[in-house]
Amino acid sequence: MAEMTVELVAVERRLWSGTATMVIAETTVGELGILPGHTQLLGELVDGGVVTIRTTDGSDVTAAVHGGFLSVAEDRVSILAESAQLSQEIDVAQAEEDLRHDDEDAKVWAAARLRAAGHRV
Repeated sequence: MAEMTVELVAVERRLWSGTATMVIAETTVGELGILPGHTQLLGELVDGGVVTIRTTDGSDVTAAVHGGFLSVAEDRVSILAESAQLSQEIDVAQAEEDLRHDDEDAKVWAAARLRAAGHRV
């Protein structure tokens, strides 16, 4: 099975690194699916996006991301987010409350966290 090295990093910490068979990310030009052998690429992540990493053991690592970049080079994918939260770390009740704020940026980030946690928005 073909694989690639993936690293998901936010400004404050590394969230995940390992080998994967696929990465799906929301960029400013649309949703990208990246498989091993993908051509080199530099993409801008959307504010309030979701990234899914399919690991080599078949499980998914899902994270809400807010801004940043995605880089693909020689079977290595680097996801460098301004802010990011793994799905299992998300406080769903807090995200639902944040969704009711007047601040549009807070709403976008709350919606991304809910989608990453598997909730409809």
